[in-house]
Amino acid sequence: MTDLTRRQFITTATLSAGFAIAAEPIFAQLISTDSNGIVAGAIKIPTKDREIPAYRAMPEKGTNFPVVLVVQEIFGVHAHIQDICRRFAKLGYLAIAPDLYVRQGDVLKLSEIDQVRKIVSQVPDTQVMSDLDYAATWAFKNKGDRQRLGITGFCWGGRITWLYAAHNPNLKAGVAWYGRLVGTTPNPLTPNNPIDLVKSLKAPVLGLYGGADSGIPNDSVAQMQELLKSVNSPAEIILYPDTPHAFFADYRASYRPEAAKDGWKRLKNWFERYLVKA
Repeated sequence: MTDLTRRQFITTATLSAGFAIAAEPIFAQLISTDSNGIVAGAIKIPTKDREIPAYRAMPEKGTNFPVVLVVQEIFGVHAHIQDICRRFAKLGYLAIAPDLYVRQGDVLKLSEIDQVRKIVSQVPDTQVMSDLDYAATWAFKNKGDRQRLGITGFCWGGRITWLYAAHNPNLKAGVAWYGRLVGTTPNPLTPNNPIDLVKSLKAPVLGLYGGADSGIPNDSVAQMQELLKSVNSPAEIILYPDTPHAFFADYRASYRPEAAKDGWKRLKNWFERYLVKA
């Protein structure tokens, strides 16, 4: 995929279906981050069985950048996720967003949400953890600092952020945006919920959640907060009152500018504390 601005991306004939499924006709609020002073675009990441596509952004000059893995929403590595990578690059990070279910199918070519869910439901957590490890390895070999690894994810990626924080002992920090904490029925593909892994967290995670999220009940957030306190975890969860799911997604009607701005500020402070200065 060429490195287009998000507004160009929306208006081209090749608009990704994954983006279109969730987008509303409210494009005036879109945040568009240019590529001035950064290197941004598509790459391929070698893994144990194949190359997987990814989007990477980093400063044009320098080396040993702190690395942030950016984990997609259910809709894939579309324009919004790419823009987030560029925002990180502007802050001095090497940000990389791998396509984590390309083996199961290309959701960007789909036009129905049920089709997307069918593909995502077939993705094993073990595959995702492995591919994120390979993405980190790629970053370390391409000007990333292997001593400074972070992760952030949105919705589906928010859950993955918690899981990865329990998986990789080299992770320094994570920020999970409205990822489900409980509710997934354990099965061979998704054997754990984040709440099952509190004692296994290897890095501090900041959780950013909406108090009016119909899919993530407040009591599940409270339960997670209590468990984190019980093990003296440095992890924290912020709950924004009267705020819906996907409040950071500026291409959707759920976008809440004040909560999104505050959450991004908290993310920057969290990574500055635990990742940049690690």
